Amino acid sequence: MDASENVQTGDVVTIRTRKVMTNRLLARKQMVVEIIHPSRPSVPKTEIKDKLASLYKTTSDLVIPFGFRCKFGGGKSVGFALIYDTLDLAKKFEPKHRLIANGSLKKVERGGRKQRKERKNRQKKAFGTAKKNFSAHH
Repeated sequence: MDASENVQTGDVVTIRTRKVMTNRLLARKQMVVEIIHPSRPSVPKTEIKDKLASLYKTTSDLVIPFGFRCKFGGGKSVGFALIYDTLDLAKKFEPKHRLIANGSLKKVERGGRKQRKERKNRQKKAFGTAKKNFSAHH
């Protein structure tokens, strides 16, 4: 897509993509995204995902926007976006935290750091088959 590719919404938000590169090794397109939003404080990532998906004729779950910074004085944000070929490839290559932020993955709850460490140290004192009886609250 061209750098001057624009998408307009009700209160005039222009999305422009620069430095678009097709990364065959990671099965994705990667690009710098400029958003010009003079009449609003910022643009939610869900909206960015939808706009980029329609721009590049794909679904919004394959679009992963991140790293958006508002320019001083407002009205313009610059960030980065990746558009994967398939969801499986996105899950294969994307870091877990970005997939969780994108909604493609659920966050794993594993208790507090201190609890885990205390449990590990209690397990050290147990011997043989008794180890598997330890739980986080034991």
